Amino acid sequence: QVHVVESGGGLVQAGGSLRLSCEVSGTTYSINTMGWYRQAPGKQRELVAAITSAGSTNYADSVKGRFTMPRDNSKNTAYLQMNSLAPEDPAVYYCNADVWAVSRDDYWGPGTQITVSS
Repeated sequence: QVHVVESGGGLVQAGGSLRLSCEVSGTTYSINTMGWYRQAPGKQRELVAAITSAGSTNYADSVKGRFTMPRDNSKNTAYLQMNSLAPEDPAVYYCNADVWAVSRDDYWGPGTQITVSS
């Protein structure tokens, strides 16, 4: 059984920083691409950032220069470092992992809420 769990969400002032963590646990053969997505009320879920197992990253235009997504393969964990948080950033942030376990599947975490106060 594979589990994906996010942590680190909460309330932050505009212009502040937060770091989210996403840990994949369970019996896995390999973890391929991991991604952070977000969904604000009334909006579709959108990709924020993604990182391959080799460390290649891509970011949504709206977060380039503000967010980074490092990854620690030894801990099966990816992070989302969010700086200069803005009023358009509040959402539920979800982690996604492309995992080879018994078979290759996509796994989602339950999400973590980010709130930005002005």
